[in-house]
Amino acid sequence: MIHSEKEFIFGMHPVMEAIKGGRHIDRVLVRRGLRGGQYHELMQMVNEFNVPWQVVPPEKLDYITRKNHQGVIAWLSAIEFQNIENLLPRIFEEGNDPLLLMLDSVSDVRNFGAIVRSALCFGAHAVIIPERNSARISADAVKASAGALSTFPVCRVKSLTRCLNYLKDSGLKAVAATEKAEKKVSSAGLTGPAVIILGSEEKGISRELSVLSDEQVSIPITGTIGSLNVSVSAGILLYEITRQRSS
Repeated sequence: MIHSEKEFIFGMHPVMEAIKGGRHIDRVLVRRGLRGGQYHELMQMVNEFNVPWQVVPPEKLDYITRKNHQGVIAWLSAIEFQNIENLLPRIFEEGNDPLLLMLDSVSDVRNFGAIVRSALCFGAHAVIIPERNSARISADAVKASAGALSTFPVCRVKSLTRCLNYLKDSGLKAVAATEKAEKKVSSAGLTGPAVIILGSEEKGISRELSVLSDEQVSIPITGTIGSLNVSVSAGILLYEITRQRSS
């Protein structure tokens, strides 16, 4: 894949300047084994500004650019992330029952974009993603969302588990969508404040989030394939919630 240089910044000094300048950064990639004074300065900065970062092999950086990246590349985000602790009280103050989607390990850009598009169409208020193991918010993600990402709130959190506890303490019902659940989504009461948890087809929802959920629901399937694409599942669940809330 050829990456546009509008999508990333490379080099120690340019990346640090971008962080200090308030650029919307998706995550910083740091070459495994990188050391030195500037490296420690960078690490101090990413922690101070709460910028997600990960250690990667040199081949990954060389794949993105052959230019002198000095072991550091920052992916730029196409959007500005929202703070769930600021957003949630505002939803309540506006007299609405919050409807949030929490995505656990949904890393495919097209799936992510399609989910955000459905969330906007069906009146959800925000999508919550983790800093790690989530789709990169790139121009491709915006395209897949049909532009919905330009206006729809996306909240990125360090820990989905901590975030879910916060949401439950705030009065939201945690509903995990899994094909293993016996209860069908049409039988679940989803008219009040709720957060719907969705996982990827490969990994599903983590055990920690499953245990924390108040209810687990499934979508009835009659065909021979046992599961749906996660973005399709999101659309069906959101439609059912909209139906229940408008009845």
